[in-house]
Amino acid sequence: MACRLADSMFLSLGPHQNPIRSQRIGTHYSSGICYLKWDSLPQKGIKRQRFLTRRNWTTVAKAVAIPVAPSSPDNAEYRKQLSESYGFKQIGEPLPDNVTLKHVIDTLPKKVFEIDDVKAWKSVLISATSYAFGLYMISKAPWYLLPLAWAWTGTAVTGFFVIGHDCAHKSFSRNKLVEDIVGTLAFLPLIYPYEPWRFKHDRHHAKTNMLIEDTAWQPIAKEEFDSSPLFRQAIMYGYGPFRPWMSIAHWLLVHFDLKTFRPSEVKRVKISLACVFAFMGIGWPLIVFKTGILGWVKFWLMPFLGYHFWMSTFTMVHHTAPHIPFKSADEWNAAQAQLNGTVHCDYPQWIETLCHDINVHIPHHISPRIPSYNLRAAHKSLQENWGKYLNEATWNWRLMKTILTVCHVYDKEQNYVAFDQLAPGESHPIKFLKKVMPDYA
Repeated sequence: MACRLADSMFLSLGPHQNPIRSQRIGTHYSSGICYLKWDSLPQKGIKRQRFLTRRNWTTVAKAVAIPVAPSSPDNAEYRKQLSESYGFKQIGEPLPDNVTLKHVIDTLPKKVFEIDDVKAWKSVLISATSYAFGLYMISKAPWYLLPLAWAWTGTAVTGFFVIGHDCAHKSFSRNKLVEDIVGTLAFLPLIYPYEPWRFKHDRHHAKTNMLIEDTAWQPIAKEEFDSSPLFRQAIMYGYGPFRPWMSIAHWLLVHFDLKTFRPSEVKRVKISLACVFAFMGIGWPLIVFKTGILGWVKFWLMPFLGYHFWMSTFTMVHHTAPHIPFKSADEWNAAQAQLNGTVHCDYPQWIETLCHDINVHIPHHISPRIPSYNLRAAHKSLQENWGKYLNEATWNWRLMKTILTVCHVYDKEQNYVAFDQLAPGESHPIKFLKKVMPDYA
């Protein structure tokens, strides 16, 4: 039984519960061990006891009948238990406040920033040939093998996105015109407007995990959640079972509205939108003319959905976990957000190869100017110099279950509150996921 104190709140650690932090004393319960959290006292356990009155210590001794250890991010055993509960290999120690992003960048080898034209165009060749092979498989596969062909092709076309991603960060070529042309062409099969995405994505890097300002996915605000029953139901499905495809909504809502861009950006945005609409106006009719409506579904729509599965999954894994906070602008720290608030996740090798190591993501957030083919070397350097601060995982069901069933509504004290905690009678999508999703790491 978890211990209870008069001024504390109960916590059951696991993929279905989020840490609840009290203002003064909090109890944490995991694997039969009860921890005390002393937020307002010094970090070292021995020193803390000097601040306790005899009366307070007596209260604690009566409430806790088993050994007590500090349940803070500074405690290695506690972080290890959180890692196992959430599906991580490692949850990093908190980064000291005096560490800046420049400190981290200065430890990286200079060679990881170098652009190699051969390696850059090799990535284009890998994506083009793997995508062509995927289309060939779709054309030849019997119906029962089509899902495998779609999975391969959707993953291969994700590689095109990564190439455009490098172009947007000016890490593909020394020739900026070449980068803009390659980036625009790479995004066309995805119906993604290159310039609008680039402008929004630059803000994501500048404001990573900053409330309101980060242009990638954010926790739902409590005010939004309470705004209307219809929106509440929609968002429960969107951040629950449909979250692996929520990037489709993000794509539609964020990248096509000219009013959301600065006046200096509008001209380039219009050029990108014209390219996308031209591809739709010419490419789609040609596909239908050659293969019919079902052919359009087979050769374009299904790989497109496969791409968005990876786009959504990669994005939410990169910056979403119960222990990773979103901060307001006045509390935000760049080094903590980029090094401590970004997740490295290993996927099967064929996915890593087709997607050009985009999930070696921490060095990319330390400096977006690192080309994708140098990310592994940069990550090795970060492990050597900053390894204890890194969040690392191997993709697994428990990790996904944690994100889909816990990381929902923003709370300053807890980071996230799950939908089923706020509206237990309405959160059927979340309860469904808890029942059907595997829980192994």
